[in-house]
Amino acid sequence: MQLQTIDTGLFKLDGGAMFGVVPKPLWNKLNPADEQNRCTWAMRCLLVEAGKRLMLVDTGIGDKQDEKFFGHYDLHGDASLLGSIRKAGYSEADITDVLLTHLHFDHVGGAVRYDATRTRLEPVFPKATYWTHSQHWNWAVMPNPREKASFLKENILPLHDSGQLNYVDQGGFSFPGADLLFVNGHTEKMTLPKFRIGNRTVVFMADLIPSSAHLPMPYIMSYDIRPLETMEEKNWVLERAVEENWILVFEHDPVVEAATVMPTEKGIRIREKGRLADLL
Repeated sequence: MQLQTIDTGLFKLDGGAMFGVVPKPLWNKLNPADEQNRCTWAMRCLLVEAGKRLMLVDTGIGDKQDEKFFGHYDLHGDASLLGSIRKAGYSEADITDVLLTHLHFDHVGGAVRYDATRTRLEPVFPKATYWTHSQHWNWAVMPNPREKASFLKENILPLHDSGQLNYVDQGGFSFPGADLLFVNGHTEKMTLPKFRIGNRTVVFMADLIPSSAHLPMPYIMSYDIRPLETMEEKNWVLERAVEENWILVFEHDPVVEAATVMPTEKGIRIREKGRLADLL
């Protein structure tokens, strides 16, 4: 098995929303805000090769939304989803599986695009099976008021209509060396993939721990629907990560791709950090 990160560009989100109840003088040291109180975040995905299978984990924000939508998030950086996949030596047609941790627009937007005539939406990866959790799918297509702005029907419904969508909880998902963890604090049934490579375990953290700055227990996003449950889930994951020396991959950290962790007097903190390739 081979793992590599796939950069899809950077965007900005409100720092207060990203750090919840933590005061700005504390979080601003970790990820400084601009004049609009927005911090820069990555949209980092994962590419996993195992035998004849090539799985992409999450897809970034995509490029099909209008200028007004993207203006809210100040997309920047030179990387793009397809550009990074091609730089890694693959094409859209090589992807066999797309695992969507959840269906918020910054995780699923790159899964769907307009066709050449810009009249029809279609899956970006024509030969891939797209995977989500059935309970999360129902949550996304009938969204609650708190998350409604994050679940965009143009990102979601074309996957179902194409016939390429399957559900990880209905017995069909199997990928060599991969297990799945399900958490419910950020959103209903978010899926975290866990990979075993030799004697190392790699876990893609999605929005449970979106960046290395979110390791301390109180650092929980205001976007989370059940923040106390997030705290319990984060504590369980971090304790396991210490015990079993997991490598954690951060989807939104603008600098740190991955890290291992250790216990300290202040709680569980980073032991080693850097590029995923250097930690494996």
